[in-house]
Order: sequence, then C-alpha cells, then structure tokens
Amino acid sequence: MSLSDLPGPVPDPAVVRGGTTTALAEPVARVRPIWVTGVVLVNLGINAAFFGPLQVLLAQQAAHFDAGQKEAILALVTGCGAAVSMVANPLFGAMSDRTASRFGRRVPWVLMGAILGAVALVALAGAPNVAVMTLLWCLVQAGANAMYAAITAAVPDRVPVPQRGTVGGLAAMGQTVGILVGALIASLVAGNFAAGYWFCAAALLAGVVLYLFKSDDQTLPPSERPPFKMVAFLQGFWVSPKRYPDFAWAWLTRFLVSTGNHMVTIYLLYFLTDAVHLKEAEGIDPEFGVLVVTGLYAVTVIITSVLGGRLSDRTGKRKPLVIASSVVIAIASLILAFAPTWVGAIAGALVLGIGFGAYLAVDFALITQVLPKALDRGRDLGVINIANSLPQVLAPVIAFVFVKQLGGYVSLYVAAAIVGLLGAVFVVKIKSVD
Repeated sequence: MSLSDLPGPVPDPAVVRGGTTTALAEPVARVRPIWVTGVVLVNLGINAAFFGPLQVLLAQQAAHFDAGQKEAILALVTGCGAAVSMVANPLFGAMSDRTASRFGRRVPWVLMGAILGAVALVALAGAPNVAVMTLLWCLVQAGANAMYAAITAAVPDRVPVPQRGTVGGLAAMGQTVGILVGALIASLVAGNFAAGYWFCAAALLAGVVLYLFKSDDQTLPPSERPPFKMVAFLQGFWVSPKRYPDFAWAWLTRFLVSTGNHMVTIYLLYFLTDAVHLKEAEGIDPEFGVLVVTGLYAVTVIITSVLGGRLSDRTGKRKPLVIASSVVIAIASLILAFAPTWVGAIAGALVLGIGFGAYLAVDFALITQVLPKALDRGRDLGVINIANSLPQVLAPVIAFVFVKQLGGYVSLYVAAAIVGLLGAVFVVKIKSVD
C-alpha cells in the first residue's frame, strides 16, 4: 500500500451541495496523496513530541530535581498532564467545530497548538522547579491535544467513507512511527533532557508544515454556525446513549479495548524482571528487553494498521475486523499470562501489535461513521478520545491491584483478555455500520 493508491480530485471548498456547505456535507471525493501525507506527518510530530518526554525526558528531569522523590514528581507531572488531556481534547475539538476562519475550521488549531506545544517544550528545558515543570507539561498537553482534536476531525470532514479505513491506518502508522522517533530522540541526547526537549519541539513544528500548506481546509460560513450559548455548549459534551446508541457502544468498545491494552503494557518492565526473570534466564537486561519487545510491537502495529484499514475499505466491513482484532489482542494477553518466558514475551508482543494495529485503523473508521452531527465532529471525536485517555489513568491502578493482591501477572493478563473480549462483544450492538 502506498500513497499513490489514493488518487482523486479534491472538491472546491466553496462548492455548495444541496444547500449545505462542503464544510458540513458528507465528503464524496477521494483525498489526494499529498493531503494524506500531511495528516500522517502531523500525527507523527505530535507523538514524537509527546512520547519522547513521557518515555524518558520527564523522568530524567524529575530525577534532576530530586532523585529521592523522582517517582512522586513524575506521577504528579504526568497525572496533571493526563487530566488536562481529557479536558483539552473535546474542548478544542468543539472550538474548532465553531471556527469560521477563512483558513478553515481545523488549520488554525493545528497551527496554534503546534506553537503552544513547541514553546512549552523549549521552556521545559529550563524549568527552574517542579511547579513550573508541571505547568509547562500541562501546556504541552494542551497544545498537542488541540492539534490532535483538529487533525482527527479533519478526516471525517474530508475523507469519504470508503477511504477512511485506509487513511485511518496511515494515520495510525504515523502515530506509531512518531512514538519511535520520540524514543530515538530521547536515546540520542544521552541524558541531556534539555536538548531532548528542543529536538521534540522541532519535530512538532516540522510535522505541521505540509498540512498547513496543503490542507484544503473547508471554511465554515458564519451563517452555518449556531449562536454561542454557554449552557448549550457545555451540555453538548454529553452525547445521549438513548438518542445515539451506536455512538455510545462505539465509545464503550474503545474504552474496554484500550483499557485491556494498557493493562498489558503498563508493567512490561516489571513483568520481564519479576515474572520472566530475564536477567537470570537469558542474561538480557530487562530495559533492553523492553526496547526489543516495544520495537517488535511497533513494527507489527505499523504493518497491520495499514493493511487492516485497506482491507476494511475494500470489503466495506468494519465490525467483523474490529471483533477479530479484539480477539487477537486478547490472545496476546493470554500468551503473556501462560508463557512467562522471553520467547513468550516476544510472541505476545508480535500478536498484540498485529491485533492492535488493525484495531486502531478499522475502529477509527467505524467511529467516524457513527458521529451524531457533522457540525460537531471535532467535539464528538474528542469525547471518543476520553475512551483512550481514561484507561491511561485507570490501568495502572487496576494492574497494581491484580499484581499485588489478586494473583500476580497471570490474573492481570487473563483479566486484560476478558476486558478486551467484552469490547469485541459490544461491537455487535452497533447497528448502523456493517
């Protein structure tokens, strides 16, 4: 699969179909490869700037301030950032929905988010204390989530349904490559976290350049935008499950599968150390083992996200592939539960990547087809993103309880498999998508 497989004209943003501006109409023209490339690069830049600090740089900076309290400092900083993320994504998505700029609805937020995130990253390099470090990381989260909310909403804005699996897969590929780039930046700076923040800021800004010039973002005329009323604006973040049941089931399935996936990955280092006994059994440092396992997982995610998205577009079927990929994720959890060896860890990582890559692409395409209103795509996708963010907060707590009180890693990974399978079961409840 290559971007050259995505030909087709891009409609004039000024065209009106059936009395509705193209900003709110269901897209029918296939997007061009250069547009898709821009979306992929934005996702790559966001994740490089986000995961470089999360994986290494913030931990190094926490130790720099107080080595004895580094765990508490890191928990404080990342916890505050996660809280900002859960609020910022739907909020900025809703604000982009209402933006009537001549540059379009999404481009201004991609640009402003990139500037805010880059400035905050550079400032982090010289943060004088923990309080300032926490504030600046929250600003990075705000900027990155403004970008992510806007670029995610641009897909249903511009991409026709038969092409969304392919584009969603390529976007997921960009996200995963971005995570690897972030890890590479962190490793190259060799403990110099200040330099790492500068490189992450550069990656964030570089990632948006192509999209800013080739977005063909559609303008929302002020006449199409309803008057702003604070109460109605805030109430809009509650999407009624009774009125929009398919959206509610899609949210729940994403939440369950994401929770199961985080339960598997959150204690990977401790699993290799305490359950696999990697150092004693294989003579391999657990930290290096994490790098190997994560790399294999990332490679399979990249491959299957593209292939899975493409397959769902060709067949027109989303639910069977979401169910199948959820089952594969559950199988990966069971491999880790009952084969706590180095070979088992490698096999589990490969199987998990195969399942999660396909899931990311196909489930995203499915979600875009159950959004309640075209006017609120950014807001509603932001609400869906809470199903991604909330498990990052809950999974460490759940994992701790299982590992320490409910049977250790076997029970943890069996529970993760069950949670993921529940996500597969509830996909069946979605009626408007095949």
